[in-house]
Amino acid sequence: MDIFRYIAKRYTLIIDSDIFYSFRRSPVTVVAAVITVTYILGTIFAPWIAPHNSYDLTSLSLLDAFLPPAWIEGGTTNFLLGTDDQGRGILSTIIWGSRLSLGVGFAAVIFSGILGTALGLISGSAGGRVDAFIMRVAEVQLTFPAILIALLVDGVSRGLMNVYEAEAMAIYVVIFSIGVSFWPQYARTVRASTVVEMEKSYVEAAQVAGRHPAVIMVRHVLPNVMGPVLVITTINLALAIILEATLSFLGVGIPPTEPSLGTMIRIGNDYLFSGEWWITVFPGAALAVLVLAVNLLGDWMRDAFNPKLR
Repeated sequence: MDIFRYIAKRYTLIIDSDIFYSFRRSPVTVVAAVITVTYILGTIFAPWIAPHNSYDLTSLSLLDAFLPPAWIEGGTTNFLLGTDDQGRGILSTIIWGSRLSLGVGFAAVIFSGILGTALGLISGSAGGRVDAFIMRVAEVQLTFPAILIALLVDGVSRGLMNVYEAEAMAIYVVIFSIGVSFWPQYARTVRASTVVEMEKSYVEAAQVAGRHPAVIMVRHVLPNVMGPVLVITTINLALAIILEATLSFLGVGIPPTEPSLGTMIRIGNDYLFSGEWWITVFPGAALAVLVLAVNLLGDWMRDAFNPKLR
């Protein structure tokens, strides 16, 4: 019973909070949240809701290639949105591709968030030469577009591996490339918040009590700097999805045997002017809707967690 009372109390606190009130009062944010949750649920349950398994090469037939959508002459209800050049159903490939794009995006922002937050905490607490070195590296990297950093890291990683290893590690290389390109934003934000928190009395009390600096950082400072980190993570998720799609479109991202939304757009672009428009239009629309929904959520979180705007 105590557990149920605790859950009910926490639920009441959430419902009555200013943040949830702000969420309910924004129809655009509610719609964006519903779309984002729908995408996430679709990626989780892709094996059960997708009409076909786009990754199962044995189930593909070249005789089904370039079929138009079902409502156009020559189309079939078996492939509602048509097929691509390998006979994969566009609808199924969008569901599986969204799963891969979202997975890469989540993994990349988690990696960059952990790396940037850790470096920001170290920079803000250590000060001196350590602080100067980390911030100068972050500032130098911020002078280059994220796509160039990702391409550089991806190219170096592939150059150190043979063809088979590069294809097997392609997803992990893309995650690492995107993650490395985003960490300075976290580091600079966390560093600024850490410098402010280090001047507060609760940190001084922990220091007087003999707490280890690492314990102070993790147990006391970190929870108080997580608000901006969550906002940056939400915004960077959309950027990571776009960056993955860009890398795949350029042919250096996810391999064609495991199609993401970016890979599908690249494949469809080769046949766009020959009349097979559905191969690139539907995946492009799915990517645009996903990124727009995540961006709207990120904008709302940025305003909701800003006390000056409440």
